[in-house]
Amino acid sequence: MQRCSKCGLPETHETIAFDDQGVCNVCRQIEFKENRIDWTEKKLELDALIAEHRGKYDYDCIVPFSGGKDSTWTLHYLVKEYGIKPLVVRFDHGFFRPGLEENTKKVCRELGVDIMTFTPNWKVVQQLMLQSFLEKGDFCWHCHTGIFSYPMWVALEKKVPLIFWGEPSSEYTAYFSYEQEEEVDEKRFNRYVNLGISADDMFVRLGGKVDPRDLKCFSYPPLKDLRALNYRSVCLGSYIPWDVPKQSKIIMDELGWQGDEVENVPPQYQYEKIECQMQGVRDYIKYIKRGYTRPSHLVAIDVRQGNITLNEGQHLIDEFENRRPPSLDNFLNFVGLNETEFNRIAMEHMVSPYQHDPDAVRPGKKTHDFERWSRVGAMPKEVRDEMLARYEMRTGKSFTFADDEG
Repeated sequence: MQRCSKCGLPETHETIAFDDQGVCNVCRQIEFKENRIDWTEKKLELDALIAEHRGKYDYDCIVPFSGGKDSTWTLHYLVKEYGIKPLVVRFDHGFFRPGLEENTKKVCRELGVDIMTFTPNWKVVQQLMLQSFLEKGDFCWHCHTGIFSYPMWVALEKKVPLIFWGEPSSEYTAYFSYEQEEEVDEKRFNRYVNLGISADDMFVRLGGKVDPRDLKCFSYPPLKDLRALNYRSVCLGSYIPWDVPKQSKIIMDELGWQGDEVENVPPQYQYEKIECQMQGVRDYIKYIKRGYTRPSHLVAIDVRQGNITLNEGQHLIDEFENRRPPSLDNFLNFVGLNETEFNRIAMEHMVSPYQHDPDAVRPGKKTHDFERWSRVGAMPKEVRDEMLARYEMRTGKSFTFADDEG
């Protein structure tokens, strides 16, 4: 596979393209960010945006919040820099880790903010996980859509027009560039957040077997209603330069936020993706599909920042990638698949020219809190069989059944 001559990301990375020097468009975007943006002027724009909304509503803004490094930094910066009153909105996808919950309580108490948490119907979430894995090789549709749509419904309900997200997507991909103004709106939602599947599409693909009201939180609110609110949904990283290692250290030092180990991620990146019990599975699926995963992503960032050489980063990639996460067993239980079926489905979504070899996969290590992770709520066999049968009928693809293995 072709890889970026500067950061090492492969040609299977989403939205990637290379110039005549073999450097990828993400690296070029970061160069633009570092050398061409007047961040002083951007900060003045942020000042004006906050001044425009301060004190006019029950809350000055809404901050969607996972409790990870980016949303924690966003909340910390806005409260400490501006002294505003935010409403913190959490969409609980069902897999928050114990340490994440402790971080959230600690951070919100330290900053003195109101927090609102919503958790969708687990039985619906199960079906959405299996369906989106079948369709896209990505079981996180409910998480992608819920995180970005539910806070917008809260904005309408609470009549709070200003919503602050964390880093812009141009920090890691080329769906947008730093040369563009990136609003976190329905266009962005449909471009890549919802995987090309709307909530209405999902209702049809689930055979109308769920209450459509249960899917509302995964749909984007009507544009006319948002416009009537005069909403602004923006990335804080469009106004201040994003620097994850620096920001992570600040929230650790000032808020007591703690990092954690993540399946198959080098320990020096203990601030990265600590929120979800299923993160290791998501990364593993990415490896099956694209031939690289989170260590490559993190190494690329460090190389761009001059923290390590590409050769040094390659040693980390070789050590931590292509490993089976122990959490895969939990995931298979939740959606009712066996590992043979899982591999077949994931490999249906491989991105050329990568070719995955399941026999080359090595076992990964359990995290210290693994035994505390959820294992309840397995999908009923009859529900799973009906979903697979419906998918097979629509696509012509067929899969084995869980009790046929071995």
